Amino acid sequence: MKYILVLLIGFVLFITCPIHAQFKEKPILNLENEDKALLNWGYFLGFNQYDFKFEYKNDLDDVLVDKSIGFNVGLIGELRINEFLDLRFEPGLFYTNRTLGYKGFANESDAIREVKSTYINFPLLLKISARRLGNWKPFIIGGASASLNLGSNEDSLDDNSSGTFRMTKTVFNWEIGFGIDFYTEYFKFSPSIRGIFAISDEIIPDMDPDSPWTGNIDAMKTRGIFVNFTFE
Repeated sequence: MKYILVLLIGFVLFITCPIHAQFKEKPILNLENEDKALLNWGYFLGFNQYDFKFEYKNDLDDVLVDKSIGFNVGLIGELRINEFLDLRFEPGLFYTNRTLGYKGFANESDAIREVKSTYINFPLLLKISARRLGNWKPFIIGGASASLNLGSNEDSLDDNSSGTFRMTKTVFNWEIGFGIDFYTEYFKFSPSIRGIFAISDEIIPDMDPDSPWTGNIDAMKTRGIFVNFTFE
């Protein structure tokens, strides 16, 4: 999480300088007609940090989660509704790695489960923008998404007793975030920060109902934060 905090501070410093400059002088407007088209297209690059939220049946030891930084890449299709509202479809590929730690095992091979996930995410989002101020425009964005986890192991006949951690292949989420559109001479650049929160349970229980890995877990849901850099 400390890496995310450092990046958030850098993001704030990054956007503060151009905002301050806009109030000091009247800028030359770039790409004045950029947002007037009915359809706009672009792509995004970024990074993420995914976590799990666990709900337990009994008050026993929690599952520990060691998070890492992953990456995102995807495309953008935007439908203009009016000056302040846009409907966006942002299909993307999200790679992440989480390591789960279980207490009470003598062997590391039993105590550790590495969960590598490659999500293909399909979000439908509503972007709400403020009025353009010079060459920048803040916005908030939110909506729902469905994700396909290519590393779920859902169809595996093995479970944790054989070292295989299983998750559902399809995940439903809601997303919310904020960002700023910057209008450069040649393209619109939009850094943004967004949270993603699963609303569906992702864990597939082991065949043994008293499994030390899944027996006490009532639900397991993804949550995460990601930073995207959009080019349109």
